[in-house]
Amino acid sequence: MTDAPNDAADDAIGLNRGLTNYGDKDFARYLRLSMARSMGLSSSLLKKPVIGIAATYSEFNNCHRGVPDLVEAVKRGVLAAGGLPREFPTISLGEPFLNPTALVFRNLMAMDTEEMVRGQPMDAVVLVGGCDKTVPAQLMGAISADVPAIQVVTGPMSTGRWRGERLGACTDCRRFWGKFRAGEIDQDTVDEIEGNLATTAGTCAVMGTASTMASLAEALGMMLPGTAAIPAVHADRIRSAEASGTAAMMLATQKLRPSQIVTEKAVENALRVLLAIGGSTNAIIHLTAIAGRAGIKVDLNRLNVLSDETPVLVDLKPTGPFYMEDLYAAGGIGAVLRELRPMLHLDVMTVTGQTLGERLDAEPGYVDRAVVRAREEPLQPQGGLVALFGSLAPRGAILKRAAADPALFEKEGRAVVFTSLEDLAARIDDPDLDVTAEDFLVLQNAGPLSPSGMPEAGYLPIPGKLARAGVKDMVRISDARMSGTAYGTIVLHVAPDAASGGPLALVRNGDRIRLSVQNRSIELLVEEAELARRRADQPDTSAKAKRGYARLYREQVLQADEGCDLAFLRADPDA
Repeated sequence: MTDAPNDAADDAIGLNRGLTNYGDKDFARYLRLSMARSMGLSSSLLKKPVIGIAATYSEFNNCHRGVPDLVEAVKRGVLAAGGLPREFPTISLGEPFLNPTALVFRNLMAMDTEEMVRGQPMDAVVLVGGCDKTVPAQLMGAISADVPAIQVVTGPMSTGRWRGERLGACTDCRRFWGKFRAGEIDQDTVDEIEGNLATTAGTCAVMGTASTMASLAEALGMMLPGTAAIPAVHADRIRSAEASGTAAMMLATQKLRPSQIVTEKAVENALRVLLAIGGSTNAIIHLTAIAGRAGIKVDLNRLNVLSDETPVLVDLKPTGPFYMEDLYAAGGIGAVLRELRPMLHLDVMTVTGQTLGERLDAEPGYVDRAVVRAREEPLQPQGGLVALFGSLAPRGAILKRAAADPALFEKEGRAVVFTSLEDLAARIDDPDLDVTAEDFLVLQNAGPLSPSGMPEAGYLPIPGKLARAGVKDMVRISDARMSGTAYGTIVLHVAPDAASGGPLALVRNGDRIRLSVQNRSIELLVEEAELARRRADQPDTSAKAKRGYARLYREQVLQADEGCDLAFLRADPDA
């Protein structure tokens, strides 16, 4: 674990914690209290335990439109429980508003969160976030700071309506964009749809990355039971924020820290839930990074064992017909946990001060079986994600089989290679592109060390001429990521990535690649001597940066199988 707060050895509480070092503690306390009084706080409040509230409102983050209301509710909960709430800002990451991609800045936000939690006087912290990279960044920072912490999420959007059809970002936006590219709908129609996909505050309405990470935060025990799936506009979302403020006071009193909650058993529980909900592939990277902050390794071989044992139970888009608001009405993540109960570690601690087993014992048993299936009658008998290994991905790659076409699971094909995102954009719709539906599309230089910073570009579009001919899916391979709202037979997170010199960089047009989901393998069928020749001629395609965070990221970022965290921020498991 990382450095403990600098007052860990004493019993200081509230504004007496972590005094600024002037070489005179009494003066530091006197100065701090005088400045606190300038904010109009009474002397009695200044003696209370302090609960920090990490607020992430930003006008560049549509997912966080409701954060101010949540912060006010958290403050009510803290005050009612006898504490002093103190809101403070951190970086906010709005997924579609960041260049090159939000993942590059996730670690920066985690550093910001960690240092502000550790550096300011608080007995516990409430983390208020929601958008894809925000929740993992907050959890990473909180685990490293190891101050009592609880997560609050903004909640998913509610669905909209368009011409009698129910819509929700962003699976439906991809579906209609595919229709537009195939010439099935015109520009006026797609413009009309654009205004009906995201109509309320909150995160994407489907089981995308934001909803997946909210679900995993609850599964880890870092969020109040039953709060992951509450819609952003529901009154229960406000009430849950108030309850979280109250719970933060309990955490402060009991000194229950993230290191006591995010354990190896808790991480395995979260992996089980990820597989059962058919969650986002991005969650593997984020959960690996979160666990890494606690010195816990997420082993992709272990993921495969769990995946073979864990059925898919939740029927949400992008793989089913339902949305997050339906999951909430159906019983939420609690219903999933109850179905998985025989497979879970029930002795793990949660932010309620109860074990997971005690939580589940106390919960009502209602569940809507249309949305959350029984373990004996699952949607799919095995988990939604698998890891692949082989000569193309020595350190692993990820396939979301729950969102893929089983007819493509055992297949050999010819590689059609795009060397960068720019090359992909320039040629994917070229009518002269030499490609058939039986080929494998391969994208290089879109991993963590590439100039593009591992964007959600793994959902390579079907080439224009094939899309117009009715092709809906084909094998696609890259070192990029994919939005949790996307679908298709897509191999992602190939590690090592092309920019670091991994085998993916050596693939050429016409090479044969063999995919076997059954064997968990992805093989480049090229002789080693030829690969050695190519390797000797391979140019350096990694990102270059002279200064600032970009340089720090470039020098320290790890590969996908280690969560794309910065190397110096991970905990030493032997420390």
